[in-house]
Amino acid sequence: MFSTRNADDAGALFADVILPLSLPKALTYGVPIDMHDNIRAGMRVEVALGRNKLYSGIVSKLHHRRPEGYEVKPIRNILDDEPIVNERQLIFWEWIGKYYMATPGEVMNAALPAHLKLTGETRLQWMPQYEDVVFEWSDEAFPVADALELRKELTISEVRAVAGNKHFTAVINELLENEVVVIHDELETAYKPKTEKIINLRAEYRTDDKLHELFDSLSRAPKQLNLLMAYVELSTKYGAVKQKDLLERADATQAQIKSLADKGVFSIDEVPVDRLGLQKEQVAPEITFTSAQQKAYDELNKTLEEKKVVLLEGVTGSGKTMLYINKLKECIAQGKQAILLLPEIALTTQLVNRLYAYFGNELGVYHSRFSNNERVEIWEKVRQGKYKVVAGPRSALWLPYNEVGLIIVDEEHDQSYKQKDPAPRFHARDAAIYLSGIHNAKTILGSATPSIESVFNVKEEKYGYVRLAERYLGVQMPQIELVNAKSLESMRKQGIQMITPELCKAMDDVLKRQKQVILFQNRRGYAPFQVCLMCGWVPHCQNCAVSLTYHKSTDKLHCHYCGLKSPVVHRCPSCGSNKLQSKTFGTEKVEEEIAQLFPDARVARMDVDSMRGKTGFSELFEQLEKRKIDILVGTQMVVKGLDFAPIELVGIISADSLLNFPDFRVNERAFQLMEQVSGRAGRTDGKGKVLIQVHNTAHPVLKWVQEHDIKTFYNHELAYRQKFAYPPYTRFIKITFKHREEPKAVAAAGQMAQALQLVEGIGVQGPVQALVAKVRNLYVQEVWVKLPKSNAVIEEVKKLLNEQRATITSAKGLSTVQILFDVDPYM
Repeated sequence: MFSTRNADDAGALFADVILPLSLPKALTYGVPIDMHDNIRAGMRVEVALGRNKLYSGIVSKLHHRRPEGYEVKPIRNILDDEPIVNERQLIFWEWIGKYYMATPGEVMNAALPAHLKLTGETRLQWMPQYEDVVFEWSDEAFPVADALELRKELTISEVRAVAGNKHFTAVINELLENEVVVIHDELETAYKPKTEKIINLRAEYRTDDKLHELFDSLSRAPKQLNLLMAYVELSTKYGAVKQKDLLERADATQAQIKSLADKGVFSIDEVPVDRLGLQKEQVAPEITFTSAQQKAYDELNKTLEEKKVVLLEGVTGSGKTMLYINKLKECIAQGKQAILLLPEIALTTQLVNRLYAYFGNELGVYHSRFSNNERVEIWEKVRQGKYKVVAGPRSALWLPYNEVGLIIVDEEHDQSYKQKDPAPRFHARDAAIYLSGIHNAKTILGSATPSIESVFNVKEEKYGYVRLAERYLGVQMPQIELVNAKSLESMRKQGIQMITPELCKAMDDVLKRQKQVILFQNRRGYAPFQVCLMCGWVPHCQNCAVSLTYHKSTDKLHCHYCGLKSPVVHRCPSCGSNKLQSKTFGTEKVEEEIAQLFPDARVARMDVDSMRGKTGFSELFEQLEKRKIDILVGTQMVVKGLDFAPIELVGIISADSLLNFPDFRVNERAFQLMEQVSGRAGRTDGKGKVLIQVHNTAHPVLKWVQEHDIKTFYNHELAYRQKFAYPPYTRFIKITFKHREEPKAVAAAGQMAQALQLVEGIGVQGPVQALVAKVRNLYVQEVWVKLPKSNAVIEEVKKLLNEQRATITSAKGLSTVQILFDVDPYM
């Protein structure tokens, strides 16, 4: 142990270590003298906390300042030969934690792939105190004792699997009482390199003469002779021979290969292989700019010389991607890495197929649908500089880049860039700009419908601005028509409740020309809720204060907050009536009505429920590209950058649901969604058409969408925000309080609000029930803080919030209240 003397020992070295726990700061450990020469910031180390519970953490800083007031524990072990996290990453992590009010452990947990976080696993080791003793085990303990005696060691999870949860504790106690096991902890890595068996011919048979002798000797063993001939064929063709290829080519068994290995003919080696594989080389199409693109590109280069951040506003279908590719090529030509952020995995899939043609195996893709092992291998390829360009959603920012020259944030307005849960609740666009600053790089924010914040920053001259005002090759923007949803009444006799006659006719015309249709409905499921027509009862989740959604694919009621699935209700439990009706409809219901109206059409759905597999997006895009789908029904996923030539018609099923939501951003979100989804139509021939079904046809946002009048919309929206002191003219912090007992959540929220009222110059709203007042059996209260754009005030409030959280959770009865901070919740 290290002493607690106040004076620093000469040469004493200490390490601040980030642990995967929600601790307010990194913990300081002593570095043993024999580790001084090897330890560096960014390495993983093994440390003990509490009663010697083992953790792996990241060294964030090395220094000579001895902490006072407690005994410093030593680092037990260094787990890496070189840092897995670099200095710039640690600076980035620190900023994320400070700005978004997250602990260092929460940031580390978000940043590191799961398999780079070593986990402590308690083990039982078979070490009987007395030899030649016959134990009389209970029926429950016998299989565990038998397994331990055979294997000598089992993990706690393995013991639990054998004994079962019911008998687990009793079995452990029985083993300990009989003094046959000792318990010890160790850290284990979850990452396992993928290996492949390679078959090699022994060196003594590699001359022609010896090989012919070998063939002769196997003449009476036809199967082994066939195996050897297949090996020679494959080795001549490919060099290295994989066992699986040899088995397939020779139609042989592993036992036959082992037999030749036992005879000294073959050697079998296990070699690590790349899970990610190599991309086939493709011929990249030459990029030829139109005059509009060339003008925008020249302006972009000029503006980037003057500004670190540039907003590139380009109408849908203008070819912004071609500008991106050229800028990415320029960046890697300078020997630097580049990041292309995309809001959704769905968008990643289609765009990446284009990018591989230009960047081949220098392009890495990173997102949550990769396995944990694959993510570790991508991490390493970025760290080693093998990937020059990385494309992915917000998680791509966490990778260990060496020197970034350019970050492009495509569809920068998209809500998906904001992390909701868990902490850190960061916004990838803003985080990308900060990361770019650390690397002294440039940032391009691209969108057809920029966020109000970015437009505001252009007006404030913080960002540069370039506009690409026309579609590629001068293709016309789609024609947009409003359809009064009252005309649905004429379709109800056919059992159709969502498709107006106007939309039905337009779809029929397009399908006859063998073109494709996209229908946008911003709801998942079959029916967002059921209601009893007699008493008004609605089925709710037993864990959350929300109505259940019917999903026809599972024939169950789903909760979209906790995942609960319940049987369909056929009789009202409140009044006994069987008159239950579905109200408002999701994508599954739209899909069903389309099948009724167009039985010969090939219909597909694109929402969270239908796109769960790793290959779901790529398979859907392939079907669209090969025209195996006539009508695509989707939620917001269809909005995000899909680019397919045959799409001629877009139908927005219910614009009213977009325009009527209790949020000051409702007009911005609605305008962006409708403008973006409209942009999927007629991208190559200008014959696109958009039909918007809506009851309130006089809503001003609809007029701006019809006329693609972005400038008027933004001027109106900024004036409205300024008048009512909403972002970007102010800032918000949302504080959420959760507890199983509602009074405790209310008490904690009230105490926080009372403390905030003492700060001058800020607005405090609440405490109030959250929009969804109960989630996963926890009652939810909220307090909202409106702040001026003053760094001093913001820092004062953040400090107070942290202090009050510590005070509240240390009070009697409130220790289990969850208090969560969300900085810039509306960004």
